[in-house]
Amino acid sequence: MEIEGTSFKRLKNKQRSIRDNFPENVGLRVHRAISWLQRAEMESNDYDAAFMFYWVSFNAAYAGDQEEYSLAGERSIFSDYFEKMISLDPHHKIYNAIWEKFSASIRLLLNNKYVFQPFWKYHNQVQGYEDWEERFEKSKSRIKAAMGTRDTRLILTILFDRLYVLRNQLIHGGATWNSQVNRSQVQDGEKILAFLMPIFIGLMMDNPDADWGAPSYPVIE
Repeated sequence: MEIEGTSFKRLKNKQRSIRDNFPENVGLRVHRAISWLQRAEMESNDYDAAFMFYWVSFNAAYAGDQEEYSLAGERSIFSDYFEKMISLDPHHKIYNAIWEKFSASIRLLLNNKYVFQPFWKYHNQVQGYEDWEERFEKSKSRIKAAMGTRDTRLILTILFDRLYVLRNQLIHGGATWNSQVNRSQVQDGEKILAFLMPIFIGLMMDNPDADWGAPSYPVIE
């Protein structure tokens, strides 16, 4: 089912018109990412479900061989992907989303201890995180400095760090569906992903010859 007036329909029409020129890797990534974007847009009344489907779309767009995660770490992979996205964004759509459209929501999310992983490590009695408050203050200072210099890549990396904590809470059953406890985080996260994912997918289609890497789980006939 195609939904009128959605990012999915616009991106799908664009994909159909140019996909014959896509290298196999980017073609598969884009196809999968758009499919999950479509599914997310069907959940207009369920922020939890929409957030999770948008995250799957993000995974389809950026994720590579699972071995990379143990070697470089998820954050490093995020950062590399965002750096590439920003370099391929001549109209500064990502920059404008971060600094204009969603700046207030992003600030609130970045300063929310409930999506700061060391906070949960401490409360789950993991040794070595007794100083979570000090770490949180240092993180906020780093965010403030990045905001001051408009370091879009760093803000995106820290933002997705926080969203990854929220993703884990939902995917691993660490939150109640439609809970009022985490509503603001989930709603803000969903809105941010809903705006950024079409930009990311569009930039990938505009730059099919960039090195996007081999996707996880290629299609095997």
